[in-house]
Amino acid sequence: MKVMAQMAMVMNLDKCIGCHTCSVTCKQAWTNRSGMEYVWFNNVETRPGLGYPRGYQDQDKWKGGWTLTQGGRLTLRAGGRLTKLLNIFSNPKMPALSDYYEPWTYDYETLLTAPAGKTFPVARPHSLISGKPVNIEWSANWDDDLGGSGKHAAKDPMIKGIEDKVKLAFDDTFMFYLPRICEHCLNPSCAASCPSGAIYKREEDGIVLVDQDKCRGWRMCVTGCPYKKVYFNHKTGKAEKCTFCYPRVEVGIPTVCAETCVGRLRYIGLMLYDADRVLEAASTPDDHDLYEAQRSVFLDPFDPEVQREAERAGIPGDWIEAAKRSPVNALINTYKVALPLHPEYRTMPMVWYIPPLSPVVDALKDTGHDAEDEDNLFAAIDTLRIPVEYLANLFTAGDTRPVDAVLRKLAAMRSYMRDINLGRDPQAHIPEAVGMSEEQMYDMFRLLAIAKYEDRYVIPTAHAEEAHGLEELATDCPVTSYDDELLDVSGPFGEGSGRGNVTPVAVENFHMLQQRQTSETLVGGGTSKGRVNLLNWDGKGAPDGLFPEGRADRTQDDAPDEEVRS
Repeated sequence: MKVMAQMAMVMNLDKCIGCHTCSVTCKQAWTNRSGMEYVWFNNVETRPGLGYPRGYQDQDKWKGGWTLTQGGRLTLRAGGRLTKLLNIFSNPKMPALSDYYEPWTYDYETLLTAPAGKTFPVARPHSLISGKPVNIEWSANWDDDLGGSGKHAAKDPMIKGIEDKVKLAFDDTFMFYLPRICEHCLNPSCAASCPSGAIYKREEDGIVLVDQDKCRGWRMCVTGCPYKKVYFNHKTGKAEKCTFCYPRVEVGIPTVCAETCVGRLRYIGLMLYDADRVLEAASTPDDHDLYEAQRSVFLDPFDPEVQREAERAGIPGDWIEAAKRSPVNALINTYKVALPLHPEYRTMPMVWYIPPLSPVVDALKDTGHDAEDEDNLFAAIDTLRIPVEYLANLFTAGDTRPVDAVLRKLAAMRSYMRDINLGRDPQAHIPEAVGMSEEQMYDMFRLLAIAKYEDRYVIPTAHAEEAHGLEELATDCPVTSYDDELLDVSGPFGEGSGRGNVTPVAVENFHMLQQRQTSETLVGGGTSKGRVNLLNWDGKGAPDGLFPEGRADRTQDDAPDEEVRS
């Protein structure tokens, strides 16, 4: 037994409202710079739909993840070393920019400088990459709220084989939101695909990162990742991906996407697992057994033998205590309501999901039945507007049994808690019907519905005695050392982060943002005079530049007639 620690995340899809706050804050923190305009480390997809990039789940086309040979050996779907060597200068199995989308802005200058006329000026969209006018036909959020579903949703690879159960007419269809980040897999195919060994999995917490110094831009990692969460920066010539906000996690605070989540649907915690069993679990012959195979790799942090082996492996004691309190461990192993995304890719993902149940209650309420009665709820699961088969294609490689069990537990929790909230005696037979005790069901309710901040995010901090090791890691994996012609233009974390800049990522971003907000000149030229920055306004008085000079203290009645008319 080789005990290792892994930071993991669980998302409760019942609580996602599709507001995209997580995507925007992640964009501002990590990919708001030249060369990364099209990149979203975090994106929220509407299901059914094609996702981002378009049709990324079709591995027959993109060749991502792992597959088993006839001899039961695990191999990359895109081919081994010889195949990569023969195709090292040509990688056709990678999404084009049109599959992501060509980022754009608008010709705002026309709106600001156009002379007065009978027609209102129009700001045409221009590509952020080429600067030329572009016709907008796709984006990272094109499927949002079933937009264009009649044309695109029918091509969702997850619908294949269950076309008779999925109705796309607007009065019969269904939808739910699926937030996605890098899965930080236990068996990452992106790392195995990299010819230069630039992608690595951190030993202390399992976060998968890209060594920018070793990366040579082969882009094999983009092909290898079945979730298509590795991106190519066309300005630096390097691959980049979600970092699980490691500068934040190291000091015990959650990722940006989790911190800003409006629905409070994300849970972050530590998982202990047996590294010696990862390959065996990923090589499970039957796809339907992969979910349980991955669960068997996880270790019980309350087991004294596991604790002894973890200490022997150098895992600090407070990390073991954090694993005991981990909400992720509770949702995956104790309550068994979280499921992995596409276990059939055999990467053993570590971002898991609680499937949505909400449409069941809405459908029952519309028929006039008691929407919270356990008999009604259990019977309605078989007739979900969201077919169980569709959820199974997403989370359990097509096996409907685990999905059905999860939905029944969620339905039982609703019925059981309603009696308590209404002051009635709880019915013990409800949790027993789904294999849970009353105490377990109540604890699950508290975690899913009303958990406090410190219960949703149990993140142990990095240790001071490990600082030297982290420093050596930083030395071996510098974030500078870019090509000379790019050093003075844009470093790995925005303008000003090139040569000689050893400021931590988050602090550097803060200083660069502060400099831009307070500078008199704009990045694109011109002056900032007359521009108002409401982000720094405390709400008191009138911020500088909000009114023309000499008019801030004057009322409309005091103004000359010609001024009022203008």
